[in-house]
Amino acid sequence: MHDLKYIRENPEAFDAALKRRGAAAVSASLLALDEKRRAVQTEMQAGQARRNEASKAIGAAMGKGDTATAEALKAEVASLKDSMPQMEEQERALASELDGLLAALPNLPADDTPDGADENDNIEVSRWGAVPKFDFEPKDHADLGPPLGLDFETGVAISGTRFTFMRGQMARLNRAIGQFMLDHHTQVNGYSECNTPVLVNDAAMYGTDKLPKFADDSFRTTDGRWLIPTAEVSLTSSVAGGILDENALPIRLTAHTLCFRSEAGAAGKDTKGLIRQHQFEKVELVSVVRPQDSEAEHERMTAAAESILQALALPYRKILLCTGDMGFGARKTYDLEVWLPGQGLYREISSCSNCGDFQARRMNTRYRPAEGKGNLFVHTLNGSGLAVGRTLVAVLENYQQADGSVLIPSALLPYMGGISRLEPMA
Repeated sequence: MHDLKYIRENPEAFDAALKRRGAAAVSASLLALDEKRRAVQTEMQAGQARRNEASKAIGAAMGKGDTATAEALKAEVASLKDSMPQMEEQERALASELDGLLAALPNLPADDTPDGADENDNIEVSRWGAVPKFDFEPKDHADLGPPLGLDFETGVAISGTRFTFMRGQMARLNRAIGQFMLDHHTQVNGYSECNTPVLVNDAAMYGTDKLPKFADDSFRTTDGRWLIPTAEVSLTSSVAGGILDENALPIRLTAHTLCFRSEAGAAGKDTKGLIRQHQFEKVELVSVVRPQDSEAEHERMTAAAESILQALALPYRKILLCTGDMGFGARKTYDLEVWLPGQGLYREISSCSNCGDFQARRMNTRYRPAEGKGNLFVHTLNGSGLAVGRTLVAVLENYQQADGSVLIPSALLPYMGGISRLEPMA
């Protein structure tokens, strides 16, 4: 959500920032609507003040025996009372319309977010790790996985496309990856582990900018709840509506959850394999910080996600997203893309975003500074640390052997119960 005060004081800068995101100039229409709403509010306040004044005058007139004046004042009070509900409804309608327009606008990009139309304008920041060389033709995980326990056919049979059933050692490896990520983030990176609901209400989805824009990309239950597209929703919403003490910040949370996405905008994309599923697992990172700390926290969070890839010795590159490829609620985003030998390219495995106060305004989450007066909006950040299924894909493809087996990365061995490689199942 955007700050109306900022828009009033900086309409041209606001429109220029929206233009960087490919959005039309809207400050004039927003401010015109805001002016109408404020005028109605002023009229209501004046009417209420006059009503109070006239009510007091009735008693004075009656005391003087001035019946005519008293009756006239009573009529005026009654008229003002009758007009109030209409003005209140008008003010609510204007406020709702204004909030709806503001809620549909993306976050403003940070100054150092590069301009661009799409992923082709993203900037590669760095690379880590050597791309593995094979003395055989490496397989895509969708071809490599079935003999090892990736059962795509059963997943489709019981749930439909974009669902997968895992068996035996493959299921064990998937679990090991999630456990390793949680342990690493809590023990090394300083995050607090949480276990969150995967069903949330409208307020949680709205506060984390998933509603109204992304309703079609999410699953809704028959009782009106939403299946979370990521634990960002439940973790960030845990501070919704709060006034936090400054000494409680930063708050760093992590959770390993099931996630659900309808993939409404991805028809025909990545229908083969685990890359794009309706149900998947992810270890999420969320930070709640003071505004002056959010840029440094963004770098810290991205480094935390990178540390998982480095611990697993998976080659990757770090990308700074341009304005045209950045998520709706983000002001700056780094993507981490892992190398997949079977596809011969880098694929996204993590996205770490600084949302500034965009979500905090929607959730009305503030903090109380230790010095100075007034409460300030916090800044929120979120990132994948990492997508478990895509990490499984990366392990399978980067650690595959010529005989169809897959070696287990050393960081995962303590979680595998003595299993050091996946072997084709009988």
